[in-house]
Amino acid sequence: MKIGLYFGTYNPIHVGHLVIANYMVDYTDLDQVWMVVSPHNPLKDKSTLLADFHRLSLVREAILDNPKLKASDVEFHLPKPSYTITTLTYLIEKYPTYEFALIMGEDNLRTFHKWYNHEKLLSAHHIYVYPRVLTMQEEAEVQSISSQLEHGFFKHPHVHFCEDAPVMKVSSSFIRQAIKDKKDVRYLLTEPVHRYIDEMNFYK
Repeated sequence: MKIGLYFGTYNPIHVGHLVIANYMVDYTDLDQVWMVVSPHNPLKDKSTLLADFHRLSLVREAILDNPKLKASDVEFHLPKPSYTITTLTYLIEKYPTYEFALIMGEDNLRTFHKWYNHEKLLSAHHIYVYPRVLTMQEEAEVQSISSQLEHGFFKHPHVHFCEDAPVMKVSSSFIRQAIKDKKDVRYLLTEPVHRYIDEMNFYK
């Protein structure tokens, strides 16, 4: 079985995450997508996160009716901060008959050289990349390193661009701020997730 690992803080999970996960499992050779809830991303402020249990519960609520998608709490039980290479090593030992691949946005691929043990990750695993909307600053950065990208990760045989994947601009930070500002976010979340957040009075 080929598993795509879609890492995220999911704070909260929204329709953009679900559209990408569903695309990957329907339009690539991945058999399942595991949505790995990160307890702590070294590049993010932990104080802004909901409790691990709640974010995992939100993911479970969002994908309850889709057997091809799975919520994973694997990183809750590993040393923190969580590094992708550590998680993969653990999963390979636990599921030796499975093949694991990574799912990431194009913006993450551009900073992939900053990841811990990124060379080992790239040599041992395939990466499925979905497009992201670039800000003006990001576009300028891409132009400034375009020659480097042409000879780097963007041309690696293990990197697969899913150019037809829907481009999603919605973000968890936008949703959190919208809830704080008392805006209507019901169409950015699945109904169970929206109800859970509303009942628990999160992000207000």
